[in-house]
Amino acid sequence: MRRSLVGTTVTLAAGALLTAAMTTASAGPPSAPLPHRTAPVLVDCRFEKNVRPVEFILACGDGNSRLIGLTWVKWDSESALAEGVNVVNNCDPYCAKGVFLSYHVTVRLDRPADWKKNPAVKRYTRMSVTYDDARPKGFTQTMVYPLWS
Repeated sequence: MRRSLVGTTVTLAAGALLTAAMTTASAGPPSAPLPHRTAPVLVDCRFEKNVRPVEFILACGDGNSRLIGLTWVKWDSESALAEGVNVVNNCDPYCAKGVFLSYHVTVRLDRPADWKKNPAVKRYTRMSVTYDDARPKGFTQTMVYPLWS
């Protein structure tokens, strides 16, 4: 019985000391939040915020062009950079009968600006997709897309 009473006393004393330490630490004036700059987000066609997405739909209307397997090597307040694959429907002879072809790309996001939906959030406003070698018919080596606001 004595050993149980000593254990209980030690536990209660430790709890009291911990409570006192926590109360003392929080009793001071509130500290101001540390200033920090959050990097912009990538807004998708559903107007949702994304940070370093693995996939991104370029052709929202029909899904015939999308980025997959994105690996981001940079994401900061000015720009973002990734490598991945652009999967594009060749729509031959027409889109419903077309075949999806894959092209290795480098993706760059830039031109951050306030997001109309939430002005406290910055978003990238431009995406450049650069094809390493082969590219879809009718595409230039670098395609530039304005992004949703």
